[in-house]
Amino acid sequence: MIGVPTSAGFVPPSPADFWQPLIGDGGFAITRPMFLMVLTTAAICLVLVLGTRRLTLVPGRGQWALEGVYGFVRNSVGRDVIGAAHVRPYLGLLLAIFTLVLVNNVMGITPLVQYPTFSRIGFPIVLAVAVWAVYLVAHVRRNGLIGFLKHLVPPGLPVFAVPVVFVLELLTFLVIRPVTLALRLFGNMFAGHTLLLLFALGGEFMLLHGGAFLKVVSVPTFAIFFFITAFEILVSFLQAYVFVLLTSLYIAEVYADDH
Repeated sequence: MIGVPTSAGFVPPSPADFWQPLIGDGGFAITRPMFLMVLTTAAICLVLVLGTRRLTLVPGRGQWALEGVYGFVRNSVGRDVIGAAHVRPYLGLLLAIFTLVLVNNVMGITPLVQYPTFSRIGFPIVLAVAVWAVYLVAHVRRNGLIGFLKHLVPPGLPVFAVPVVFVLELLTFLVIRPVTLALRLFGNMFAGHTLLLLFALGGEFMLLHGGAFLKVVSVPTFAIFFFITAFEILVSFLQAYVFVLLTSLYIAEVYADDH
């Protein structure tokens, strides 16, 4: 186990500590992040349904908070990036992504939970693939398959450069964009949670099992832990914002000719 005294001393956290099966084992196990994803999704849906069930002209606290989140996604991201004329069909997607990523990121610093779901690579990949699918369908529906393929090659290129640019752009669209979109979210949440584990468990080990000097050092170690915890709140929001922003930028390319 991590953070406990052994013959080798303190055992630091490792990627294996993020694998936490609840039922079964192997590839078909029901894991803790799977349970958290279901729980947070159900909680978000419940809050949205209850908070919008009785809308009033003068909003209460709950309606005001929900309208604030919706307004931020619509005005500060959707309209500014995609454009007011085209953003409406994608508002539900953008709001769902923002709330889902934000809530699951905050789970990493929530007492009794302390697990960011998106520190498991499968969840960011699925979300990135969903964004990629929406972008592809929107592009083909608006411009047709031939128009989409033509869009990959900028006009005015020399003939010999067209095949090279086409392959590179197609690779970027099919592989690089969804992979980097997923890895950016995964890497930040995985690294942040690993640091939290390292300082929390390291401080506990030094305090309970170290000598006099290590007990003293454990105090700034815990202070750094609380600083990183506060910093993770900002990171959780930024990662949700960046994911939605990049999603909007990809979708905006579909309507680039209108600007």
